[in-house]
Amino acid sequence: MPTQTEQIARPRRSVRGAAELRVRRAGMPQRLSGGLFGLAGLAVLALVWELYKSFGPADGVILGGVTVLPRTTDLAMPHLFVMAERLFEPVTGAASASPLWLAVLQGSLFTLGIAAVGWLVGVTVGLALALLMQRFRLAESAILPWIILSQTVPLIAIAPLVRRWGAQIQFGEFTWESWMSVALIASYLAFFPVSIGALRGLGSPDANHVDLMHCYAVGWWKTLWRLRLPASVSYLLPALRLAAVSAVVGSVVAEVSIGLRGGIGRLIVEYAGAAGGDPGKPWAPIFGSILVGLVAAGFVGLISLFLRRFRRGEAA
Repeated sequence: MPTQTEQIARPRRSVRGAAELRVRRAGMPQRLSGGLFGLAGLAVLALVWELYKSFGPADGVILGGVTVLPRTTDLAMPHLFVMAERLFEPVTGAASASPLWLAVLQGSLFTLGIAAVGWLVGVTVGLALALLMQRFRLAESAILPWIILSQTVPLIAIAPLVRRWGAQIQFGEFTWESWMSVALIASYLAFFPVSIGALRGLGSPDANHVDLMHCYAVGWWKTLWRLRLPASVSYLLPALRLAAVSAVVGSVVAEVSIGLRGGIGRLIVEYAGAAGGDPGKPWAPIFGSILVGLVAAGFVGLISLFLRRFRRGEAA
């Protein structure tokens, strides 16, 4: 025979399960509508591009001697179908040249792999700093200003320095590769939103809940695992998404700065030289970088599916 406590708990569990099911069903139309709005936004952007290309002035819109809107010539602003057709043509005129889309895809995968390494390092460092600052208020006062100040240094200035310093590192058979410098730059951008978002999330539990843990003499580690980490998910997921995109941006910029070959950043520089006679070619690596950013953000979206039981709405 079930006890009175079990009889009371069963309806509560069933009510809670029904409520979670209603939340999930209500969230599905929201995600679907969000995807439709995203596609509609792309369609509007493409329409605006073509309309301005067709009816805009050839020399652009100039106000007070300053060009505020670009020129609409075929070299400066090609049609979208010209960009699409160029993707399926060979990279060069050589007989053995691969299609442009394949070269861009290979470069995108190369950059995506480096960005993933930088994202993992940045997330690890960001979480470690957030835990340290949450545990010790003195550490927060000492470290947080430097974390904010670190993002004021331009990447173009420090990327060559990181490569030069890395080239001097050698432990036995280990040698520092150029791609490691790019990954380090990517982690440099990725750790910032994670450390700030995690710190805000770890401090978000209600004071009454924290006091209850203290009343039961629960230690800091168990409070962290049972209370603070679940409460920080709503703050951490946007930070992880921003860190993923920042890692991609850092990888592309660092590839350009140090001249690393094989990635999408190098392709942007190389193909930009062909804009005078092949206007559709320089846009291919730009689309590739956008694809890398979408894949990175989509990966974080998959992580959010596993953590949806802890989500109570994402904080900005």
